[in-house]
Amino acid sequence: MYLSNIFTNPEMQDKYMDILVSSFLPLVKGAFYYTIPLTLITFAIGLVLAVLTALMRLSNVKAFQWIARSYVSIIRGTPLLVQLFIIFFGLPSIGVTINPFYSAIIGFSLNMGAYNSEIIRAAILSIPKGQWEASHSIGMTNFQALKRVVLPQATRVSIPPLSNSFIGLIKDTSLASTITYTEMFRKSQEIAANNYEFLLVYSEAAFIYWVICVGLSFIQDRVENRLDQYVAK
Repeated sequence: MYLSNIFTNPEMQDKYMDILVSSFLPLVKGAFYYTIPLTLITFAIGLVLAVLTALMRLSNVKAFQWIARSYVSIIRGTPLLVQLFIIFFGLPSIGVTINPFYSAIIGFSLNMGAYNSEIIRAAILSIPKGQWEASHSIGMTNFQALKRVVLPQATRVSIPPLSNSFIGLIKDTSLASTITYTEMFRKSQEIAANNYEFLLVYSEAAFIYWVICVGLSFIQDRVENRLDQYVAK
């Protein structure tokens, strides 16, 4: 019935087109003013957490290893939605109230930090031990070897999975709508609540997400191809 109205009823076609046109700009604004900035901020913070966590996992200090393992285990072992709910809805019960924007930043950053730490740890471990030994042989300390030799090579290895993680985060930010943060998906919910065309509006939002992710995938491919020029074949 719904599809037949689209293809056979001119009045309904005009109505659906008006909804698509009128909702497009608010959705795009929601993406560029809220979804993308939230993604960039949380990914940057999460990346810092990921590097620190990965280094703690690789350190010889047992306490650091235990703290990092516990953090990663808790975050990876619980749903992101539950983490957001604990931060936004749960913490006020103990007197800690955080607005939706900062709640989303905290939740997504902690989540990204835990998952990306495993990517970075694996990238560091993938560097041959001979690189460490060669660095030590010319008088470098462990920190200097890590900074000047190991991390630059590990960065090249980690870029593809980290890029995938970033693209995944773009889509995951839609969960921020559940804690009343008005990103793009929240905008689509508000629009659909007014015109009751949920399938149409949500499909339009999905299309915009898809376009953004395709664009990011294209950039990812270009970056990887550029870096491949500096890798010995």
